Amino acid sequence: MVRAVLATLGGPDGIKAFVKKGDVVAVKPNAGFSQPPEIGATTHPDVVAEVVRLCFAAGAKEVRVFDNPIEQFEKCFAASGIRRAALENGARILQPSKDDFREVSVPGAVALKPSWPFFVRPFEGADKVIGLSVLKDHNLAVATMAMKNWYGCLGGPRNQLHQDIHGSIADLAALVQPTLVILDATRILMRSGPTGGNVSDCASANTLVAGTDAVAVDAFAVGLFREMDGNDRRHTEAACRYLALSRDRKIGTTDWKSLNPSLDRKNIPLAGG
Repeated sequence: MVRAVLATLGGPDGIKAFVKKGDVVAVKPNAGFSQPPEIGATTHPDVVAEVVRLCFAAGAKEVRVFDNPIEQFEKCFAASGIRRAALENGARILQPSKDDFREVSVPGAVALKPSWPFFVRPFEGADKVIGLSVLKDHNLAVATMAMKNWYGCLGGPRNQLHQDIHGSIADLAALVQPTLVILDATRILMRSGPTGGNVSDCASANTLVAGTDAVAVDAFAVGLFREMDGNDRRHTEAACRYLALSRDRKIGTTDWKSLNPSLDRKNIPLAGG
């Protein structure tokens, strides 16, 4: 599925359209919680493993896998399967320390102001940045998708940002504009997010969404979320206010069809954005 979605997006070269020989690639999965893959709270390790393999196959010199989890780092990376997926395929895992954060400022910030500590070490010397997010329910943000994934780079008292969760997500989208994002919707945590807890809370969607515009990817994905559970009135584009905020700040477009008008959700066995 990873190879197929990248071929849809990047053409016959797949990931080679984005990753070149000698590149240092920073890969950010969602490893925020100490949960097994089937719970749907973290990026599936098979997706992480394949992206790492493909980066090296494209000639990458180094692949860095990183996050700043809510819970204890080692437990999160081990339980999610991401530690094994990264190491067995030759990637480096970057665990944050206090010296790895720097105060960053976001032009036009509404929440991350005047500055905020950010996990900068994985980005230093990196040629390409790939976001590997997971599609899941979120009790405050409505849905966690590609843009919300960068919350894992924040340090400091980031729980304070929950007072303006939508503004902070839009700020992050302005700050981090990755080379590529791949959204893992192989199984969707439909409720009890973001931590999850029961396999019964997940629905199988067997879908990956890839794009270079994270706003468009999220706009597509929230529609997929809604289609998976038509009775849930929470998961809508309007409820995910960070989408409109990001669009209005010209960070990206919510009109995903304008980027590839041949796409139609009803006719895509493996969705690309």
